[in-house]
Amino acid sequence: MSPSSERRAAWETVSAYHEAQLALLLERVGVEIDRFRGGGMDAFEADQVLFQYSRAAKELWKFCNGVNIEWVARDIRERAPDQWWERGAPRRR
Repeated sequence: MSPSSERRAAWETVSAYHEAQLALLLERVGVEIDRFRGGGMDAFEADQVLFQYSRAAKELWKFCNGVNIEWVARDIRERAPDQWWERGAPRRR
C-alpha cells in the first residue's frame, strides 16, 4: 500500500470512528433533554448535561485530530477507545 493510500485509509477509519462516537454522545444528550422536557430534571441539570457533552465532544475531537492520523487509526483498530461521555464529566474538587 502506498503512503498516500495508507493515509487515506487511516483518515477513513478515524472519520468513521469519530462520527459513530459523536452520534453516541448526541443520542445521550437527546435522552437527557427529553427527560428535561418531561419534567425529570431542572434547567440547571440540563445545562450540566450540555456542558458535559461539550467537554466529551472536545476530548473526542482532540483524540481524532491527533498529530499522526496513522497512529490514531491504529489505536482505534487495536483498542477502540470509548467512554467519551465519562471523559467529559466535570472534575470534582
